[in-house]
Amino acid sequence: QVQLVESGGGLVQAGDSLRLSCATSARTVGNYNMGWFRQAPGKEREFVAAVSRSAGRTLYAEPVKGRFTVSTDNAKKTVFLQMNSLKPEDTAVYYCALTLFEISALDTTYRYWGPGTQVSVSS
Repeated sequence: QVQLVESGGGLVQAGDSLRLSCATSARTVGNYNMGWFRQAPGKEREFVAAVSRSAGRTLYAEPVKGRFTVSTDNAKKTVFLQMNSLKPEDTAVYYCALTLFEISALDTTYRYWGPGTQVSVSS
């Protein structure tokens, strides 16, 4: 069983930064890659960013390009999402997810999901 646990969410003001972490217990899984998604109230879940653990390749959604950075510490089986210049429209529950395939913006390719962490940005 693979478990993902996010941390680092909170309430901040516009322009502030937050760093989300996602720890995985993927001992029984072979090669895998990680992604971040978010869901705002009343909206569909949307892709935020993803990182290839072996190649270091990254993928970002347009609204967060230049503000968010995704990275991974393979030794610690942890993925991070550094969020700078936060805006009120970034308010959402943020989920990390694990895929056994190449990184993608499609949530259907991710097999395991964390419970989510709330990020709230006030104006």
